[in-house]
Order: sequence, then C-alpha cells, then structure tokens
Amino acid sequence: MLIRAFIFFTLAPVAFADGQHFKLKARASEIDARVKSYPEIGFVLTDKKGKAQDDQHASVDTRIAPKGRLAIWLMAPKQELMDRINSYGIHAIQVHYARQWFGKCCQERPVSEDCRGNMRLEAATGEDYSGEVAIAKPDSVKGRAFAFVRHLAKANPEGKWAQFLNKDRTDLDWEKVILSGASHGSTTASRLAKHTKVARVVAFCGPRDQYQAWQGLDSATPKNRFFGFSHVKDMGWAEFHYQRSWEMMGLPKFGPIVNVDKSPPPYGNTRRLITAFDVKGDANRAHGSVTPGSRSYKAKNGTYQHEPVWRYLFTQPVDHVGRAVASTNAAGKIKAQ
Repeated sequence: MLIRAFIFFTLAPVAFADGQHFKLKARASEIDARVKSYPEIGFVLTDKKGKAQDDQHASVDTRIAPKGRLAIWLMAPKQELMDRINSYGIHAIQVHYARQWFGKCCQERPVSEDCRGNMRLEAATGEDYSGEVAIAKPDSVKGRAFAFVRHLAKANPEGKWAQFLNKDRTDLDWEKVILSGASHGSTTASRLAKHTKVARVVAFCGPRDQYQAWQGLDSATPKNRFFGFSHVKDMGWAEFHYQRSWEMMGLPKFGPIVNVDKSPPPYGNTRRLITAFDVKGDANRAHGSVTPGSRSYKAKNGTYQHEPVWRYLFTQPVDHVGRAVASTNAAGKIKAQ
C-alpha cells in the first residue's frame, strides 16, 4: 500500500462536522520509480540496514475551512507543527530532499560566495546550478513535492489536493505554496523562493548560509512574503548570521526586530521575530525552540507560549507590513570565511 491515512482531532474549533483530519505517509520511491539515491552526499532511499529513508508525510483537516494554501515543510517530519498548520486551514506536506550535502560539499576554504547557494538551488529545483553534484529533477524539492501532491490527489480525494496542481497538471501551482523549514530547511526554502514565486516563506532559525551572496539577489517572491523567527541564544543569532540574511533580503523595510515575549500579535506587522525565553544558556535548545516540541517555551501547565506566533507566521496577510527601519549593518559584522 502506498499511503496510509489516520483520523485525529485538531487544535482548532471544528468548521465542518462531517470532515476528518487525514494524516498520510508514502515513500518517494513508491510514488515515482525514477527517484534514486546519491550516496556520495548521503541522500539515500534506504540506509545501510535497509531501513527506508524516503518516507514523506502529508496532512489536511477537512473539518476546517480551507485557505487554498499548501505548506511544504523542509526538514525531518514535525507533526506537531503540521497539526497547527492544518488547524489554520492549510494543507501540509513534508518531502524527502537533499540536505545531508552540507557537511560534504562546498568545503573549500575560503568557500566561494555562491557555492552553497547554488548547491541549495540545484537540490531544490533539479536544475544544473552546481558543479558539486548533479541532482535530477525527480529528486529535487520541486520534483518530489509535485509527484507527492499528484499522488495525494488520487489517493486522498477527500483532501482536494488537486487544487495545488497547475492547469495542465505538469507541476504545482507554486503561487499557492508556503515554503517553510527550520535551520537548513529554512535556508533552502528561502533560496528556492528567491528563484520561484511562492505565496509565503516561513523561516524558523534561519535562513543562515553565512558568507553566501544569494540573499541579496533579486527575488521572484516579493520580499514582504518572507517571515522569520529565531531565538537570541541560538548560535546563528549570536554570530549575526540570521540578522545578516534578514537584512540582505530587505526585511527591515517591513518593520523592526520584535521580541514576541514582550509584544502581542500582530507584532507591528514585522517580518523579523525573536524570542529570548530562558534556555539556560543552551544554544542547541535555543536552535530547536522556535517550533513546537520538547524544547519550546511552555507555561507551567504545558501550554505552548508561542501559539500566536506560529499562527501569525503562517496566516498574517502578506500585504500588512510594518514600519520601515534602518539596517543595523549586521552583514558588516561577519568576516568572510
């Protein structure tokens, strides 16, 4: 069986009593026989013990009024976040894409200012942007997302996934897509959005890609559609990498950096959100604290304190923007590697 579905309760009030919360899973290699492994960069379909590495996840709650948006999550599956995305009326998928290359490619010192950006774009599109490795279209973010949605349209018709295919069903309708990820995933999501116009980008603990130039390139996705959320004890923040990317991407035009622990939504309609809750000085916890999970900011009763932030990031109208502020020249605080 290629796909399995389960029914769960959502985190939001029910909109349609006869709907269901579908959670689905399928292997990329079962959906598309063209996909393959790239062992030279650790991007494989099975590990050395034969365990599948290419599972992909999808979820939709048909009890919630749909917003006509598809969130594509880049990084390991994170069902707690996908549940929340579904509760906003947004479809969600997680795809298996090349991210293990980071410790293997672009290792020369100094690294060129385009190497990582080009590698990310090849992994995202399956087009020839990098000389480090040749990733085919069926193995790219775009290729696997398209194949997965096309499969879901047949396997889960109740979810109405076909609405995210273009008119001739040869690709996704990318202007209905929200690209999101954490760390490496948020950086690849942002790099892809520079190349392809999408509805929105939600970048957790990122984007980063220190020393790279792509953040300053012209963007197919309007700049006001990029949203970021990071912790100030995260190493990427402490070393000014996130601030650098945000400034190079033009986000000061849409508002100042806002501490969500001290400001209520809509946070001045800014695109740059931070948190400073106590992580006991643990940079690793800080890095993983901005999405739902064991490292998140919680009240004594276990309630997540950043629920309003997550809703804002995925649903705040992109045409609502904050007051422009001057750059802090964060880019100037990073020396070339």
